[in-house]
Amino acid sequence: MSRGLPTGRGGLGRRTLLQGLAVLPALPPLLPAAARAQAKGQAQVQAQAQGTSPVALASWNDGPAKQAILDFVHATTDPASPRFVPVEERIATFDQDGTLWVEHPIYTQVVYCLDRVPAVVAEKPELRDREPFRTVLSGDRAAIARLSMHDLEQILVATLTGMPVETFEAEARKWIATARHPRWDRRYTDLTYQPMQEVLQYLRDNGFKTFIVTGGGQDFVRVYSQPVYGIPPEQVVGTATGTRFGYDKDGRPFLTKEPTLLLNDDKAGKPEGIHLEIGRRPHAAFGNSTGDREMLEYTGAGDGARLMMLVLHDDAQREYAYGPAQGLPDSRIGTFTQALHDEAKKNGWTVISMKNDWKRVFAFE
Repeated sequence: MSRGLPTGRGGLGRRTLLQGLAVLPALPPLLPAAARAQAKGQAQVQAQAQGTSPVALASWNDGPAKQAILDFVHATTDPASPRFVPVEERIATFDQDGTLWVEHPIYTQVVYCLDRVPAVVAEKPELRDREPFRTVLSGDRAAIARLSMHDLEQILVATLTGMPVETFEAEARKWIATARHPRWDRRYTDLTYQPMQEVLQYLRDNGFKTFIVTGGGQDFVRVYSQPVYGIPPEQVVGTATGTRFGYDKDGRPFLTKEPTLLLNDDKAGKPEGIHLEIGRRPHAAFGNSTGDREMLEYTGAGDGARLMMLVLHDDAQREYAYGPAQGLPDSRIGTFTQALHDEAKKNGWTVISMKNDWKRVFAFE
């Protein structure tokens, strides 16, 4: 997804707002159960790496995109391959919005921030008649859409900072468990892309560690990353704000979320964040917009086998169609320019056509 720019060295980022082994021979029946299970798992890994598993990438149509994933995994996990990658170096990074789940018509975290305004105003009544809070409380969608970036930044600060981290986590967890997308009337967590969920699992089955690298708020995504994607919170790299250590009235230590920007995890911030929080260059990177360009460039600059992929939203019937690459409608949300498409072609990156490469988009189809 396309990301915004930071407001300055002390401020919050705008984007936050808009925001492998050989197959073993047959084993004797008397082999201990644990050893038989381990051998079975190793055989499954090798079969999947060779693309023979009946469940590997089941929601993908046969074609160059699917084959690129299968070939990459086989090359990096076969010990006989000249492009074999040791397990500890098998790192794969994924943007979230527009790459792992729906980002239109507006980023999920932005919806969360807007939905939190009434609760914030209830705690601070003086905000009720102050803009932009008054406009948000009016429910006038047209007026809300006209809010300036400065207005949105005020909403960001009010809804994402100034509270203990546990309070934020509880509120975000409560919201994500019930909030529903206006088009499908389903929870946002139901709107993850099934083909990408299969890629995450396929890579993990073959010894890769998967990370989310997102321009969205790191604390927000960490709330649901484990149950939704199977990615633990410590493997989420996102736009990060500061915290302040203190003690409550009973002397217990706690952290308060502060409105200071530590990492704007967008564009060049993505490889910077990868180095800072992961410490290894990825061998595979997946994105969908100009905000992911530098992450794919950084991944591709490494030695050995590399896989860089971009999701192109070209399916208005099953999801959305936007670019403006390849003549698709222009969009400020998840912008995929023709220049990015041309760079992908030049550098050997794979562009995934949602319309042509995916048998289905969502698990509920």
